Amino acid sequence: MLLSLYRGITALARPLLMRKLRRRGVAEPLYLHAVHQRFGEYTEQERQQAQAHAGQWVWVHAVSLGETRAAGILIAALRQAYPNMHLLLTHGTATGLEEGRKLLREGDMQVWQPWDSIVATRAFVQLFQPRVGLIMETEIWPHLLQACHAAGVPVALVNARMSDKTLRQSQRFAGTARRIYSLLNVAYAQTPTDAERLQQLGVQRVVVTGNLKFDAEPRVDQLQQAQQWLLVQRLPIVLLASSREGEEAQWLQHIRPDQGVQWMVVPRHPQRFDEVAQLAQSQGWQVQRRSQWATDTPLQPDGQTLWLGDSMGEMHLYYGLADAALMGGSFAPLGGQNLIEACACGRPVLLGPHTFNFAQASEQALAEGAAWRCADMAEAVQDSLALVRDKEKLTAMQQASLAFAQRHRGAAQRMVNDLNAYLT
Repeated sequence: MLLSLYRGITALARPLLMRKLRRRGVAEPLYLHAVHQRFGEYTEQERQQAQAHAGQWVWVHAVSLGETRAAGILIAALRQAYPNMHLLLTHGTATGLEEGRKLLREGDMQVWQPWDSIVATRAFVQLFQPRVGLIMETEIWPHLLQACHAAGVPVALVNARMSDKTLRQSQRFAGTARRIYSLLNVAYAQTPTDAERLQQLGVQRVVVTGNLKFDAEPRVDQLQQAQQWLLVQRLPIVLLASSREGEEAQWLQHIRPDQGVQWMVVPRHPQRFDEVAQLAQSQGWQVQRRSQWATDTPLQPDGQTLWLGDSMGEMHLYYGLADAALMGGSFAPLGGQNLIEACACGRPVLLGPHTFNFAQASEQALAEGAAWRCADMAEAVQDSLALVRDKEKLTAMQQASLAFAQRHRGAAQRMVNDLNAYLT
């Protein structure tokens, strides 16, 4: 009954999706790129490119920016094991599509994820005939899984996680959930807890491989650039990293120019760079933007200005500049952002109360001395000030952060080893 209702909704919702894409496209024009692909419709040139490697595509679906970056780690490991691999990369968001372009090589192909209607998903699967589908983290689409199952395409849920909230919601419709999750051939779970929850929902085979994000290597060039910029005697720098809507306003309530630190913020989404700059200026701050920094001139932390990271793909640069980081997404009820990336750069993390998207990694970081838990933004600001003023404690946490990030590596290779059964 539920699947029948879902089938009807997805079949009729095309006008609503088009309206949403046009609205999103005002701020992010990439949403209006190749919209036909979202409905399983392809140009003749796209069809020819798809058919050139039909039956050989290793299809990776990474809906947004964070999943695409994690997918890049697995793709690199797959290319090492299978140098002649043909990659088919799909996304659902503009940030994912843009980041995914960096992962492409000659002969690869990138298209939008098909809308989860029967017509669009069948057209996608029949055209590309993937050798295997690797879906990142949580993206369960019933019609897409059914189309793959009908065509004999094995599908793995990769870097899989399952929150207690999602489990409870799914169990309200246990029969439907088990029917859908049982279509997966395998799930590569981040933690034993994720594995247990996935099994409760009907996944027949679950392998605990760990979190791919531990395998990410910091960009050495960005860390070096950060050190070149900070050659002068300086104030400590505290970063609000990957901040989300509403968090900057909370943060600005508690920071001041006379606190003896250089404050810096990097919003999660590029369309909000100007908004955050205007918000800070409205509260009396002078804002220095990354886009205005001269590469060959050392930065001068003064505590009187606010630094704004208004670039994409440079988080390792910003972590390299910072002494400690407040983790965005965790002070609003959004589940947190990738604290592992900060730790891999040797930066201790101050977490808010909301880290359900990185629950296991957060608890591990707290247990291993790489992170602190804060009740709210006010406490996080005060704790960060105390931390950067205590050089001995700061050094210890920086070392613990590096050790934490390195201790949990290896997920990518474990996944590649198991995927060998589907790729040979």
